[in-house]
Amino acid sequence: MANRCTHIPTILLPREGADLSKWAVIACDQYTSQPEYWAETDRTVGAAPSTLRLTLPEVYLEDEDVAGRTEDIHRTMRRYLEDGTLRALPAGVILTERWSGGSCPRRGIVLAVDLEAYEYTPSSASLIRPTEKTVVERIPPRLKVRQGASMELPHIMILIDDPDRQIIEPLFDQTDKLEKVYDTDLMQGGGHITGWFISKGAQTDTIEACLEALCDRETFNRKYGCTDAQALLPYAVGDGNHSMATAKAYWEEIKAGLSAEEQQNHPARYVLVEVVNIHDESLIIEPIHRVLFDVDAEDLLTGLTEFYQAQGCKSYVADTAPAGADAHVFPFCAADKSGVLVVEQPKWAIPIATMQTGLDAYLETHPSARIDYIHGEDVVRTLGTKPGNLGFMLPDIAKNDLFRGVVFDGVLPRKTFSMGEAHEKRYYMEAKMIVK
Repeated sequence: MANRCTHIPTILLPREGADLSKWAVIACDQYTSQPEYWAETDRTVGAAPSTLRLTLPEVYLEDEDVAGRTEDIHRTMRRYLEDGTLRALPAGVILTERWSGGSCPRRGIVLAVDLEAYEYTPSSASLIRPTEKTVVERIPPRLKVRQGASMELPHIMILIDDPDRQIIEPLFDQTDKLEKVYDTDLMQGGGHITGWFISKGAQTDTIEACLEALCDRETFNRKYGCTDAQALLPYAVGDGNHSMATAKAYWEEIKAGLSAEEQQNHPARYVLVEVVNIHDESLIIEPIHRVLFDVDAEDLLTGLTEFYQAQGCKSYVADTAPAGADAHVFPFCAADKSGVLVVEQPKWAIPIATMQTGLDAYLETHPSARIDYIHGEDVVRTLGTKPGNLGFMLPDIAKNDLFRGVVFDGVLPRKTFSMGEAHEKRYYMEAKMIVK
């Protein structure tokens, strides 16, 4: 089927009786400036079987012994397979529920997606696309870990846009009838996670069919107010995009040596992910504001209005937002000035794209200026009102706008949104073979 991107995998989990609180470790791309976090994790794990021994925390990527660490990872993978530390479930998916301190859990489905349906280039029209720009320079060091590995562990989160909550959420009404395959606290403030197994069959067929229905062209056009000119986007990579891009690069390497028939079911073609509804109540999509340093406020605002006008928009500075205008409006504050920057008839689908595109153009011609990305309006006001600075407040992001922005504008600008704090990121639990 042309629009089926999913695959029902054979998932590996630790043998029964393993201490899952030591097995599960947070995604390797977290706490990259906090080696003490990883030192404490190492002390917590000790000699117990753990995903810490199967992954390379990126805090160590630049260390001199990275090659030795990588060889140790590959050896440990083989040992865990040979000595029974890991067991293979029947083909199927896992419903996963993660409590991490909020008022509700994050709920998702762990399954595999087809890397043939994913591209990370800015002009990509693939059915699975990143939400933010992929930095290709980040792929090679990660690829070295994957080369020679026998398995993968996922921290990739794929988002779907299901506002009526018809695909994932109803499955959790049936958990009392399903086999519970893990149920554990997570170390270092990660909360608690539970998983239920659904074996391949009629129920997984229904799940895949519901996901495939996200590709219905008529429904898609109506949802986003677009035409057939815009590429379908049923899946957006919300977290772990560089991990996904590395899996893609590895698959392209492997694929080159395979016949067309061998490519069809090679395990490296499929990557393990957690699929989450962007409308899941646990996902708090927060705007990330901008503060400019070493700028002249008047020059910056003039430069931005001139840029937008050259793009065919109407742009000006005002004291308050205009009523009823088709506009993107950005409150700002500086040492001796505040107000709103208005861009009417914007050519970009969402405000963040309008703002970042203008700032990128300004920064390109003002090399002494600097930008920082800030959470919290109070911090923006504190920094923005210091002499030589200016802060822009970005509006709240509607969850639908994330997909709409990618559909119309391509990948979103960097630092578009924040999806949870570090301790809420995915912990490694499941694994999947990537070699035959």
